[in-house]
Amino acid sequence: MQTLYHMAIEMNILVIGCGKVGSRLASSLAQDGHDVSIVDRREENFELLDDEFEGFTTAGVPIDQDVLKRAGIENCDALAAVSQDDNVNIMVSQLAREIFHIPNVLARIYDPRREDVFSRFGLHTVCPTNLTVEAVRSALLEDGSVQSVNLGGHTITFHWFPVPKRFVNQSCSEVDLNLAEYESLLAVQHADMSISLAGKRDLRLAATDLMIIARTID
Repeated sequence: MQTLYHMAIEMNILVIGCGKVGSRLASSLAQDGHDVSIVDRREENFELLDDEFEGFTTAGVPIDQDVLKRAGIENCDALAAVSQDDNVNIMVSQLAREIFHIPNVLARIYDPRREDVFSRFGLHTVCPTNLTVEAVRSALLEDGSVQSVNLGGHTITFHWFPVPKRFVNQSCSEVDLNLAEYESLLAVQHADMSISLAGKRDLRLAATDLMIIARTID
């Protein structure tokens, strides 16, 4: 059965920055059948792309509108600014959204303090620092099962916990997990890998279940 991701229509996507992240992202998107264009200041960085990469490459200053036009920004459905420079990523994202009216724009921001500021401008951001800290924290203190997603400028992480013995056979509405304000019991994963939302009526916890806790980390 195909996932929604693989069933998505083909898109024209512009990637800014051909470092380790940008090159892998562009190559992966191209393998999925999307039309990918990538911009980097240094032409030699395009050597990081997969040998099978059939997208379009443009060498130049990413914040130069003429460079962006040569890269095909005017026909793009989405843009990912993942260069190693936060300022470049933010400036390109603003140009993409305000000048070229790209509907789906995302910027990588290294400094978590700046991510919060820029997310208030309505820019979608991903912060590797926050994601790494949360992943390491979970690996040290929990069972290491963690996934994350960026929604509206905020990073939401999902954590899997075994059901404590004292909660077995109780309903989700009865248990007191003593969660923080930024945490919530989202769902329960059963032994057969099926998932039930925590708000489902008459849902009782079994010893073989895993509780999925959602946590807002920025």
